[in-house]
Amino acid sequence: MVLVFASKVLFLGRIFTGLGRMMISLPKTIWTLIFCQLIPVFYSNDQRCRLEVEQMEGLSQDGDIIFGAVLPLHLDKVYQEISFRQKPPMTTCTMFHLETYQQIQVLTFAIQEINSNLNILPNITFGFQVYDSCNVLHYDLRGALQVLTGSNKAIPNYRCVQNNLLSGFIGPAVSTHSILLAHILGLYRYPQVSHFSTSRLLSDRTKFPSFFRTVPNDVFQSQGLSKLVLYFGWTWVGLVAVDNDYGQQGIQLVKHEITKAGACVAFTENILISQADRNAPRVVQTIKASTAEVVILFSTDLDLAPILEEMLKQNLTGKTFLASEGWSTSTLYSNEKFSQLLPGTVGLTFFSGVIPGFQDFIYNVQPFMSLGQDWARLFWKYTFGCTFVMDNQTHINSVETAEKQCNGNETLHSVRNSYTDVSNLRTTNKVYIAVHVLAKALEDLRSCGDHTYLLHKGMCKDIWNFKPWQLLHYMKRVRLTLNSGRELYFDENGDPPSVYDIVNWQLSPEGTLQQVKVGSYDMTVPDGQVFTINSSALVWATGDNQVPPSVCSQSCPPGFRKAPIKGQPVCCFECVSCPQGEISNHTDSLDCFTCPSDQWPNPQKSQCLQKPIDYLSYKDPLGMTLTITSIVSSLIPGFVLRLFLRCKHSPIVKANNLSLSCILLTSLSLCFLCSLAFLGYPQPNQCLLRQVTFGLVFTLCISCILAKTILVVLAFMATRPGTSLRKWASPQISYLIISICFFIQLIFCITWLSVSPPFPQYSFKVQTIIIVECNEGSPIAFWIMLGYLFLLATISFIVAFMARRLPDTFNEAQFITFSMMAFLSVWIAYIPATLSAQGKYTVAMEIFAILASSWALIICMFLPKCFILLFKPQKNTREYLMKSKYVLKTV
Repeated sequence: MVLVFASKVLFLGRIFTGLGRMMISLPKTIWTLIFCQLIPVFYSNDQRCRLEVEQMEGLSQDGDIIFGAVLPLHLDKVYQEISFRQKPPMTTCTMFHLETYQQIQVLTFAIQEINSNLNILPNITFGFQVYDSCNVLHYDLRGALQVLTGSNKAIPNYRCVQNNLLSGFIGPAVSTHSILLAHILGLYRYPQVSHFSTSRLLSDRTKFPSFFRTVPNDVFQSQGLSKLVLYFGWTWVGLVAVDNDYGQQGIQLVKHEITKAGACVAFTENILISQADRNAPRVVQTIKASTAEVVILFSTDLDLAPILEEMLKQNLTGKTFLASEGWSTSTLYSNEKFSQLLPGTVGLTFFSGVIPGFQDFIYNVQPFMSLGQDWARLFWKYTFGCTFVMDNQTHINSVETAEKQCNGNETLHSVRNSYTDVSNLRTTNKVYIAVHVLAKALEDLRSCGDHTYLLHKGMCKDIWNFKPWQLLHYMKRVRLTLNSGRELYFDENGDPPSVYDIVNWQLSPEGTLQQVKVGSYDMTVPDGQVFTINSSALVWATGDNQVPPSVCSQSCPPGFRKAPIKGQPVCCFECVSCPQGEISNHTDSLDCFTCPSDQWPNPQKSQCLQKPIDYLSYKDPLGMTLTITSIVSSLIPGFVLRLFLRCKHSPIVKANNLSLSCILLTSLSLCFLCSLAFLGYPQPNQCLLRQVTFGLVFTLCISCILAKTILVVLAFMATRPGTSLRKWASPQISYLIISICFFIQLIFCITWLSVSPPFPQYSFKVQTIIIVECNEGSPIAFWIMLGYLFLLATISFIVAFMARRLPDTFNEAQFITFSMMAFLSVWIAYIPATLSAQGKYTVAMEIFAILASSWALIICMFLPKCFILLFKPQKNTREYLMKSKYVLKTV
């Protein structure tokens, strides 16, 4: 029925409106009477279908231009079950909030400042209309509609007062509530300035064209919390957020930032505001069971209270909390009750400010003051714990009724609480700034002719008759210098510059908790100074400056790499030792890598060490031994030669061809000495000549033995009657044999040096050392040279073996046979030995083969003769020789 009647009245209103356009002279008061007086009267008289609407508590101060505000003077309400079968019960507000009352006082203080300042809106009074939202969504909505209507009854689309202009709104404090109001106020283009709503959704200019705020966007706060996590080296954190736009949007940003940086989320839990206990048992149980030592709590102080209470109940200790600005400076938890739970908490909060003269102002509050007397009495009762005799209100306070009576003479100067504390004004300062922002926009509109930012087509609007969208034009361009010297302005999304303080919860000497500023997060400064923190000022729950760790797996030290665990986040891993030959030189390495070719891992596999250079040095014990052996050995052929020269006329020396023996002994001495060319650091000239020298000297030596062997055979055969071989048994034949054999090796060596000469090189085939060696240039040439020696020795061995039984007392064939057998055995054994040796031992093997084969020759060839010369002289006579059946004639 009421809807039908209302539709008829609206139809008549459209008719009257049309007539009004035709009759411009009709006064506007007629339309105000019809639409703002008759409709409420009809609406209030019709009782057939109307819900009772509870009266909202409010405070107002008249002015030519006013603004509306909705602030949560009470933080909570009594939760009652709704059956949906009867009318919902009246909302009962609880938990009187001293800081919000301080914010209400700052509204009054700012209005007085503006109205007394002749430079701001001269001859214009600024007023306000504020309502207690009780932190309830429908209270915020109802308060805003009542401000729009201008009366205690909310009538959408109508403003029923003419004596003042509405400039805009301040609030609400909750992001979800601000989103709802921004949808409505955006339709009218009324500027809305929130002092506490930080959700990033509100930066959408398409949906919320008239929304502004004096606090930063949650995007920057989430980035700041993520930077704190990374700064302290935490990689395993838990997330707890309230289940509204503020908490869910904020925590998703935090999660995105920390996972992008390589950290991991251990768990995510929600604080359910629809439940009286806020889902506290489950949330706390999850925190308690998790191995994460750091938990990010993205919530408001009111919604967090049941969680902290449950933590105390379950005796949860040892956790470190990161606080969002919603509760990082809350005074609800500053008492001793939480002194074992919250110390060490680190959080971001709005930058603090100072309001000159405000402290004296708040001390002037009296319970019988004319402006806001009801709220003043409520504040008085809460602060002093007393009641007024004349107070018959049924409003339920959050504190229990005290026995003593309030007389109004109590003084606030002795009170120390969050209301009287103005040392670090944060949220209150944001309310103060919001009032001045509205006033500055109005002043810019008033002084339009002198202002740079004109309306469309350069028009100016009368301050006494402006539209909301016209004031919005100036709101977007406001630039306000704050008391701190900072400049406030709005970007294209209605957001101010992002500046945060970093606070640390520490125990005061009195045992209470206090928030100490330890750094800042300022997006307005150069990049290198955006995030600053004084680590020495931090105090953790342990009472020291040692940052508590929070990791899923302990860091892998150098020498190990991280191996992911299947089914676990990347922050949970195993430490696996690097394989042989590889290192990891920093903590938490993802991979091991090989060292450069000239380096090798240390035993811990944590760094690359320079490989030692390996070669057979004279100073090396092995090298020194071989050197001494070579030098001493080279003297032995000289002693033998001296003995032979001393006994050159003796039969045994004559029988063994003194000239060939001299050449052989000289070459054997050179064989011993040529081994010295293989010792020391390989130089180019040394590499070039050492194998060639070895090959030529041994070729000379074996050639002499071959000549001796052939000469023995020819000399025996020449003694047979009728033979013509006597002419071949001359010394010239032996010299010719030596020359031919030596010349063949010489030609081959010259070709080798010309085509592919040896050169020094570094070899890395052994992992732990760098071998400095001589590259033979052509391995085939080396083995051909050695093979040629083998061929000569084999021929000598065969010939000597065939002549070993020739009838001669001093027949050398037997000795040559044994010497060649020893020589060949040494070099045949050298082949597999050198292939299995590495580094300096390869060189040592060749030196040993040279010495061994040389000693084999000198022992087998000359030791028996020297023994006879020195110890058996009776055998060294002609008579002894004549006993033989055949006598080998001297050649």
